[in-house]
Amino acid sequence: MDEELTPDILLRAYAMGIFPMSDGRDDAEIHWIDPRRRGVMPLDGFHISRSLAKRIRSGRFRVTTDTAFEAVVEACAARGETWISHRIQRLYVQLHQLGHAHSIEVWDGDTLVGGVYGVTLGAAFFGESMFSRVTDGSKLALAHAVHRLRAGEFQLFDTQFLTPHLASLGGVEIARTEYHRRLAEALGRRGEFDPVGYSPSAGAVASSPGGSGSTQPSTQTS
Repeated sequence: MDEELTPDILLRAYAMGIFPMSDGRDDAEIHWIDPRRRGVMPLDGFHISRSLAKRIRSGRFRVTTDTAFEAVVEACAARGETWISHRIQRLYVQLHQLGHAHSIEVWDGDTLVGGVYGVTLGAAFFGESMFSRVTDGSKLALAHAVHRLRAGEFQLFDTQFLTPHLASLGGVEIARTEYHRRLAEALGRRGEFDPVGYSPSAGAVASSPGGSGSTQPSTQTS
């Protein structure tokens, strides 16, 4: 399957509950992963600390979507150890061009300082990787991602594995069978990554469920 790997095959793999990884940037091989325990981010349970809420409301950072997808993936891969090979990166760029992969970028002026990217299919968002070049850069991106996914009626935010970082934000781990049940349900629905009229204020994002404000998402219509 690796020799003729296409974006369509990659999407079919996600629909089956498996995702690709490599052993490094120059690794030509792709390993297919279906963990026994799966990390997910409950869309109604994302935790925003007081310090993160304050940073979101500060007005210092500008947040965009799909304006620097390739730069976000490149930044996520620019580590001493990475599973994002050049081959996998090219596939994600193709998925982005087809409208199935998206990024959320955090800017400090004209400098990209944080971001997250993932794949969308039905009402499922498969979070792939994130990066941060300033304090809370990736957390800012995740907060905006969760708010956007809720507004777009997504049902599942798959984080693949549960790290201490994700756990501190509300991420949980579920069994493989439960993950596949949730995935099947999400694939039977439709999520909108760009909901009509979606233009949230910083205050709305900072007050997302699990945060320090209201329990319902708030959006502003432009």
